[in-house]
Amino acid sequence: MKIYIAVDMEGISGIYSSEYLLRDGAKYAVGQRLATEDTNAAVRGAFDGGADEVIVADMHGMSGNLLVESLDPRALLFAGTPRVPRFAFLDETVDGVFLIGYHAMAGTPYANLEHTMSSKSWHKFTVNGKAYGELGIDAEIAAESGVPVILASGDDKLCAEAEHWLPGIETACVKHGLARQAALGLSPERGHEVIYAAAKRAVEALKAGKHYTLPEVVSPATVDITYKMMEDADAAEGFNAVRVDGYTIESRFPRLSDKYGGLWSDRGIEQKIH
Repeated sequence: MKIYIAVDMEGISGIYSSEYLLRDGAKYAVGQRLATEDTNAAVRGAFDGGADEVIVADMHGMSGNLLVESLDPRALLFAGTPRVPRFAFLDETVDGVFLIGYHAMAGTPYANLEHTMSSKSWHKFTVNGKAYGELGIDAEIAAESGVPVILASGDDKLCAEAEHWLPGIETACVKHGLARQAALGLSPERGHEVIYAAAKRAVEALKAGKHYTLPEVVSPATVDITYKMMEDADAAEGFNAVRVDGYTIESRFPRLSDKYGGLWSDRGIEQKIH
């Protein structure tokens, strides 16, 4: 059984402010360690639940956040840029996906470090008129390969979003969002315990035959991005992108994954390392 773990940083145990997330942030080195520890908890839970193989994808920012020397040696690590498609090695051979350290979609009240893709420039992201966060985008991309998202970790708002989008998903709530830069959180040690237990349950249930929710595949996909500043919309307007209003740019794709480079299976590249 193969599990794919996508790792962001905003929803990691012990992180509550952007100082942990930015390479020039005062606490970025601490954020790297905390993200690696949450990831290792998920890896341990996956293997103890019955996984034979685990791939970890370092997805925050420009990647390169996880401390490779401290990563559980049983896991394979996908890191670096460019990421085309968004999730290399995520295809029909994967049995389930974990979304670790994720955050609620842009505009979620009281959510810790909420945003969708770009906290600096994106105000709202919709597909066929429905607002999506990163959890929804990534669950949709996985669903196009027939792979369910079986676990999500982050704050309580992210977990509620996950349970709304994917009924029956396992969630690991490691903090209670109070504001964009504030949270009431578990200690990292306790957060690791919660993530480990949820990861183990998720894989055990999958092995036992549980059918996790797959979101409906959207095809075709009309994507609208509303920017915070008109100058960002100015820059985005162009090929395959039309202006809807001063702040919103619309693009159309055969599938949502095509906005992010398509599916890995489209590449016909096999995984060779073991």
